[in-house]
Amino acid sequence: MNRDSTAGAEHDGDVNGTVRQAVADALERVAPRLKRVRLQRRLTLTDVAASTGISKSTLSRLENGQRRPTLELLLALSQAYRVPLDDLVGAPEVGDPRVRLKPGRVKGRTVLPLTRQPDGTQAWKIVIPTSKVAPQLRAHDGHEWIYVLSGHVRLLLGEHDLVLGPGEVAEFDTQVPHWFGSTGQEAAEILSIFGRPGERMNVRAAPHLPAAPAHG
Repeated sequence: MNRDSTAGAEHDGDVNGTVRQAVADALERVAPRLKRVRLQRRLTLTDVAASTGISKSTLSRLENGQRRPTLELLLALSQAYRVPLDDLVGAPEVGDPRVRLKPGRVKGRTVLPLTRQPDGTQAWKIVIPTSKVAPQLRAHDGHEWIYVLSGHVRLLLGEHDLVLGPGEVAEFDTQVPHWFGSTGQEAAEILSIFGRPGERMNVRAAPHLPAAPAHG
């Protein structure tokens, strides 16, 4: 091996080592970030386990740094916390003000984060396949607003069972048990905007939907 080849190999080794170290450092910062975001959302490990299907023990080990986070786990938590994946893993800023859409798969749905701030109102574009027809109602703190872009969406909200078409809007308190999915006839695309407890959309024209039942 000549001197140039040796130098090139040494350079590649240094680069690879730097990359590995950067990845290791980023993964070390994921654990406290996961716990901080969960506490900001005022969620318990039990709440998160129920909404994601991830066991409490796995969630605890992720937050304690005892388990290496996988992309599948991070995508599920990203959706549960309404936080872009980049914010969970602490991806560095590169000076580009544009939001870089990176679709992920969460519970069989394609999810694209449209916002970057972890502590403010979160916006998502969600593609719901025809296979997502089995209701799984859940309730949690916050307020949600969904707008149907295409297709038809079935919305279960408390005692109401509704079908929303393109251009229709629903706004509701997420403490009311709810679920939205496919009617089974076609895929659907929606915009979902989620606000933390106390945050609401400023709606000037109320949608023609039944009022959500009062909750205790």
